[in-house]
Amino acid sequence: QVQLVESGGGLVQPGGSLRLSCAASGSIFEIFVMGWFRQASGKQRELIAHITNDGVTMYAESVKGRFTISRDNDKNTVYLQMNRLKPEDTAVYYCNGVGSWSVGSWGQGTQVTVSS
Repeated sequence: QVQLVESGGGLVQPGGSLRLSCAASGSIFEIFVMGWFRQASGKQRELIAHITNDGVTMYAESVKGRFTISRDNDKNTVYLQMNRLKPEDTAVYYCNGVGSWSVGSWGQGTQVTVSS
């Protein structure tokens, strides 16, 4: 089973940027749709972006135009570039396959805190 490890989170001021990485222990080539999810305190986990193996992307309205998802199948890594961060982006961020492409287990996530 593929294990996922997220990294790159931290504390950033509003308007700042972060780049998250999701490293897989095995090949992600067969995981057709990979996504980034986030879970804010007291809220349910939500899908905010996904990317297919042929590069088709989708974004939630809340992050569209500010976040960019990408994947490098050779490095078994998925990225999330986050620009113009807002306090409401504060959450724990996770990656996983989407829907039936889920690897079944979740990583520990990476905390993103947007605050002045």
